[in-house]
Amino acid sequence: MNAKAIRDGLDAIAAREPGVARAIEAAGYPEPRIRPTGYATLLRTIVGQQVSVAAAASVWGKLEALLGETIAPEALLAAEFEALRGCGLSRQKQGYARSLCELVLAGALDLENLPEDDEEAIAQLVQIKGIGRWSAEIYLLFAEGRPDIWPAGDLAVQAGLHKILGLPARPSEKETRALAEGWRPHRGSAAIFTWHCYNNAAL
Repeated sequence: MNAKAIRDGLDAIAAREPGVARAIEAAGYPEPRIRPTGYATLLRTIVGQQVSVAAAASVWGKLEALLGETIAPEALLAAEFEALRGCGLSRQKQGYARSLCELVLAGALDLENLPEDDEEAIAQLVQIKGIGRWSAEIYLLFAEGRPDIWPAGDLAVQAGLHKILGLPARPSEKETRALAEGWRPHRGSAAIFTWHCYNNAAL
């Protein structure tokens, strides 16, 4: 989503939710986060799981040096286990990466034509080993810019909502989902705003 879409979505929510209106006044609007669509972004997600940003960047650089800048699925599948391990990919992550490559090459996952229905798109993405619901939601929100994605299981979304709405405690995933029901179809803007507010000293 671009800056205007985020702003318009938040304004629509703020008109019916005073807590959001107050938080916008205090913290301002968030900047957009845009990632490219396609295979490389999902491969980066797998590479980046449970490691620091710097470590993920180092692994990615080594993969580019070994397999070429695009890290084509064919090249990754043809690579030897030890060569990929030398780049920093564990056995588990190699399994995840190969799952992604195989689904893309078999045509079982067409990342340029995912279903328009968000739940159907999530169901397709979680076919990839190592890509759970949260990773699928983040991809749809930041790469495809889908306006109503709401990653209710994200701890920072829950903590941000706790601050924005002045709740007595951080809401559970179920409560986080319920609290945002009335914000459809703008929940993607709300999710980006919760991250913006999570560590914001103005709130």
